[in-house]
Amino acid sequence: MLDQPVRTVMQRRKVLKASPATTVSEAALLMANKNVGAVMVIENGRLVGIFTERDAVFRVMARGLDARATRLADVMTSAPHTVDPDKPFGYALTLMHENGFRHLPVIENGKPIGIVSARSAMDPDLEDFVSEARRRTYYTKGR
Repeated sequence: MLDQPVRTVMQRRKVLKASPATTVSEAALLMANKNVGAVMVIENGRLVGIFTERDAVFRVMARGLDARATRLADVMTSAPHTVDPDKPFGYALTLMHENGFRHLPVIENGKPIGIVSARSAMDPDLEDFVSEARRRTYYTKGR
C-alpha cells in the first residue's frame, strides 16, 4: 500500500470544497453531513487553504469566536502542503507525520482533485509505517 500512487488511495467522493467567505458554521455542517474532517478552501479554482476539525477546535472554539460570523479565510491554514497524485502513498504519510497534520490535498496541474488522510492508512501497512517512523526518529536523534 505504501508504494501505491496517492491517486489510488485518495478520496474523491467525500472531498469538500468551500470558498474563503464560507462561515465556520456552514463548513462544520458540511463536514458533519459528509462525515469528513477537512474542507479544501478554493478560490478561482485554486486551493488557497484547508480547514480541519482541529482548526474548528483550536482556532475558533478555544478562542471564543462566533462560528456563525467567522469566515474560513480567517481561521484556515493558508497555502497548505499538497501532494501530487503520482507520488507514493508512503511519501504522503511521511509528509503528514513529519509536519503534524492528518489531511493532505492532492493537486494535479494546479487544481485540487482529491484529499488523502492519515485515516487512509488504517490497515496492516500502518504498523510498518509507524515502526519505520520510530526507527528513523531513534536513529536521527543519535540514540
